[in-house]
Amino acid sequence: MSSDAGRPVLPSHAAPAAGRAYVLALLTLVYTFNHIDRQILVILLEPIKADLKLSDTQLGMLTGLAFAAFYATLGIPIAMWADRGDRRTIISLALAVWSGMTALSGLAQNYWHLLLARMGVGVGEAGGTPPATSIISDLYPPHERATALGIYTTGIGLGILAGFIIGGFVYEALGWRAAFFIAGVPGLLLALLVKFTLKEPARGAIEARTDVGEAPGIWETLRFIGGQTSFLLLLAGCCLICISANAFLVFTSSHLQRTYGVGPGDVSIPLGILIGGVGGAGAVVIGKVCDHLSKSNMKWRPWTIAICSAIALPFAWMFLHAETVGAAYLWNIVPSFIGLVYASIAYTASQELVGLRMRSFASAFMLFCLTLIGIGGGPTFAGWLSEHFAAAGEAAALKKALEYILILNGLSLVFLLLAGRTYARDAERAAAYA
Repeated sequence: MSSDAGRPVLPSHAAPAAGRAYVLALLTLVYTFNHIDRQILVILLEPIKADLKLSDTQLGMLTGLAFAAFYATLGIPIAMWADRGDRRTIISLALAVWSGMTALSGLAQNYWHLLLARMGVGVGEAGGTPPATSIISDLYPPHERATALGIYTTGIGLGILAGFIIGGFVYEALGWRAAFFIAGVPGLLLALLVKFTLKEPARGAIEARTDVGEAPGIWETLRFIGGQTSFLLLLAGCCLICISANAFLVFTSSHLQRTYGVGPGDVSIPLGILIGGVGGAGAVVIGKVCDHLSKSNMKWRPWTIAICSAIALPFAWMFLHAETVGAAYLWNIVPSFIGLVYASIAYTASQELVGLRMRSFASAFMLFCLTLIGIGGGPTFAGWLSEHFAAAGEAAALKKALEYILILNGLSLVFLLLAGRTYARDAERAAAYA
C-alpha cells in the first residue's frame, strides 16, 4: 500500500516531454490503425451485403457481436499480462495479428469466412488499448491525463476518417476486397516500429507513487473495483452511450445510402470528416475542458460525459429526420464533435480509480463491458430492430430502429450524474493503494 493520497506531483525522473510526446503519438497512430481495420468494414457494408447476400442481422453480427465477443473476452487475460509484463511487446504482437486478419478479410468468399476473419481482428485488437492506456497514465499526471487520453482517443476519429476514405475510394476503383488488403498490410510494418522504438515507462513515477512490483490477483482487483461506486456507475452510463454510439457508427452510412440514394463513395469523405475529424478534435478540446474543471472537483469527469450526452440527443434526432443528405450532415456536426468524449473519459477513470498494477486490468474490464454490451449489442440490436420494423411494414425501418436506440442516451444521464457524487472519494481511495 502507498500512504500518499495527496495530489501527485511530477518527479524529477519522469519522462521528458519530447519522449512522452513521441510515445503518445505512436500509440495514437496504433489506435488509428485499430479503428481503420475495425471501421473499414462499416463503409463497405452495403456492397458486401449485395455481394455475399447478407441480412441486416448478419451485418450487425459482423460489426458487433462476432468482433466484440473475442475483443472483450481476451482483453481480460491480456490485460493481466500487461500489468505484469512488457506492455510494448504486447501492443506490437496485437497490432500484427489484427492487421494480418484485416488483410485476410479480403479473401472471404461467404459470410462464414468473413465472420472468422472479423473474429481474428477482435482477437488481435484485444491487446491494444489496455496496455496503451496504462503506458500513457505512467507518462502524464492526473491534471493532464484526460487531455492525453483525449489525444489518444483521436485515434478512433482518425481511424474512422481514414477507414471511410480508404474504403470508399478503393471500393470505387478496385472493389471491396482490395480495401481490406490496403488497410491491413501497413499495420504489420507499424508493429515493428512499436517493438523497436517504444520504451517502457516506470509505473507510477509520474505520480510519485511507489510500484511494489506485484500485481494483485484477479479477485482482489475485482473486489477493489466493486467497492468503487463511481467506477460502476460511470461504467453503466458509458455502456448505454456505447450501445447507441456504435449502432449509429455502423448504420449511419447505410441509413444515408438507403434514405437519399447515395453510394459508399459519396458518403465516405463527409462521414469520415464528421465522425473522424470533427470527433477527434472534440475529444481533445473536451478533454482539456474536463481536465480544467476537474482541478476543482473530480465530479466533472462523469458530469462532462452527461452534459455532452444531453446536448447530442436533439441533434441526433434531427439528423435522422433531415430532408436532404446535406442537412443530415449539418445536424450531425454536434453529435460528431462530442461523440468520442465518453471513451476518453472512461479510459481516464479506469486509470484514476484503481491501483497502479490494476490499471491495464481496469482498462480491459471497462473495455470488456463497453465492447460486449456496446460494440457487440449496439449494431446487433439495431440490425434486429430494423428487420423487425421492416417485417411490420415500416418503410424506413432502419431509421425507426435508430430512433429507438436514442432512448439509451437519455437513460445514461441518471448513472453519470450519480457517479459524480462519489468520484473524488474513490479517486483518493485508489491513490492510497499502490
